[in-house]
Amino acid sequence: MATSLLAEVAPGVFRVSDTCRVYVVVAHPGRTGIAIDFGSGLALDLLAEMGIDRITDVLMTHHHRDQAQGLPRAVDAGIRIHVPPIERDLFDGVAEMWRTRPVDNDYNLRQDRFALVEPVPVHDVVPEYRTASFGGIDLTTVPTPGHTTGSVTYLLEREGATIAFTGDLVYAPGKVWSLAATQWSYTETEGAAMTALSCYTLLDRDLDLLLPSHGEPMDDPPHALGLLAARMRAYVDSRRPLPWDLRARLEQPYLRLTEHLLLNTSSTSCSYVLLSDSGAALVIDYGYDMTTGLPSGHDRSSRRPWLASLPALRRAYGVRDVEVALVTHYHDDHVAGLNLLRDVEGTQVWAPQNVAPVLEAPRDYDLPCLWFDPITVDRRLPTGAAVRWREHEITVHELPGHTLYAAAFELDVDGLRVLVTGDQQDGLGIPGQRREFLNYQYRNRFRVEDYRASAALYRRVAPGVMVSGHWEPRWVDEPYLAMLEAQGEEVVLRHRELLPDVLGGVADGILARIQPYRSELRVGGTRVFTVNVHNPSDEPQALVLVPVVPAGWRATPEAVEAVLPGGGDLAVEVAVSADEQPRRRVPVAVDVRIGDLHLGQHAEALVDVVDR
Repeated sequence: MATSLLAEVAPGVFRVSDTCRVYVVVAHPGRTGIAIDFGSGLALDLLAEMGIDRITDVLMTHHHRDQAQGLPRAVDAGIRIHVPPIERDLFDGVAEMWRTRPVDNDYNLRQDRFALVEPVPVHDVVPEYRTASFGGIDLTTVPTPGHTTGSVTYLLEREGATIAFTGDLVYAPGKVWSLAATQWSYTETEGAAMTALSCYTLLDRDLDLLLPSHGEPMDDPPHALGLLAARMRAYVDSRRPLPWDLRARLEQPYLRLTEHLLLNTSSTSCSYVLLSDSGAALVIDYGYDMTTGLPSGHDRSSRRPWLASLPALRRAYGVRDVEVALVTHYHDDHVAGLNLLRDVEGTQVWAPQNVAPVLEAPRDYDLPCLWFDPITVDRRLPTGAAVRWREHEITVHELPGHTLYAAAFELDVDGLRVLVTGDQQDGLGIPGQRREFLNYQYRNRFRVEDYRASAALYRRVAPGVMVSGHWEPRWVDEPYLAMLEAQGEEVVLRHRELLPDVLGGVADGILARIQPYRSELRVGGTRVFTVNVHNPSDEPQALVLVPVVPAGWRATPEAVEAVLPGGGDLAVEVAVSADEQPRRRVPVAVDVRIGDLHLGQHAEALVDVVDR
């Protein structure tokens, strides 16, 4: 059957020529189907021609408007909408993108503004790397970033053939629908390089037919994808000082540090793999695997966790299971991939006791670089103690500095003592020539004496090598340890010289915080907040704390008077109630007075008021 708008391109697979190519897969037996992308919704007008009564589900390859503008029709027809995980906010949360997306002084070239003009409800996100049934039809979802960061390809097995619905990854053999869409930042080639990697990923899938969102079916996938990968590599190299072997990046991402310890060279932050002779593996940190650079923006749709390096881990090192992931600290570039790793591989997350609370409740904290979602911790590791995984013993050490919520891991592997230090310092210092970069940020809750303490830890552990989150492994000798000790003392000296005594040497100057920092409050409901206050004086001080809430809200108690112990902390609970219409990010604050030190409205928290 074929018309100018409709053609059967594979058994039970119809192509509708709309604002994009929409594919309708017919369920057998039955008179229903599912759609891959939706265009303007024209497929709903052609149901009889396809021999079906209704479409039960639509699966989106990406968020662009030419794929999605008809989704309101799908909603009206009762069709379930499934979308790529990292692009969900550009479907049901797109109003927030339009409200907050910078347009002035904008260097973000991603085409997120080619999204829906109004939000649509989403039934669910598709399960990447897994097979699921939609309307009785089994599809496997494969991440294929390139045209957008969150783009996916769907694989269908039908009558002995594997069909790939590739979205806008490939237009024709060696061609893409848009090069502009692959430019994710102002001067780099992240999306173009990702396109090549995605082509290589699909080449390993033994495909029989490619069905693109624009262009004609391609019945020689190895040729079409191989040619596009080669041309895209040449394009990327034409915009770089040196050529980049993207195929080798995908096939050989791991550097062997010792027989049982690997470094993933493809990830944004260094991820390490500890091998067991049993065939199991433990990873240390797992953020953005196989990256080609970080796209512009800080929204969820700009960040792409995936598992692209794992096939090489299995192929080259005989790994059967990724059993455990250890976490040095909570920053997104170290943890973004953990939930996906758990969902796909069944990996357990083990986190130090001082890091786990931030992973599990990120909205409670006012910290930079938080991942969007909670990460369940399967095992909390006490600091200052050893834990055993397979034949390896790992000692966990508290390591504040880069952030208060960090730890180092000490392990002896292949006769070498290794200390994993996260992002504490760069390891590039050369005594007498180049200073070590001490990577502290005040919003990470850095404390003045942290680097003095970490230098003492390194002296005590005496590692042969220190491996970090972003730099080359550092072989450790006496001059290097002495340099770190000297720089740790200098950090203390400089801060004591510069900071006022009245703040008690608190590096970030913050003496009170409210938790949770971000929360929801139902209209007419009440939420209890905890205000943690620190006394910068060695002497007990009178505390006066007054909640500050919007007009019409209530805070109980209206004021708190207490005594702060010398150099100590006090937690105070305040109940806040709101009676008003829903709105987002309403600030509430506390006015703080500690003895004669009146800090004013020193701490705040953000509240989303939602419907009852």
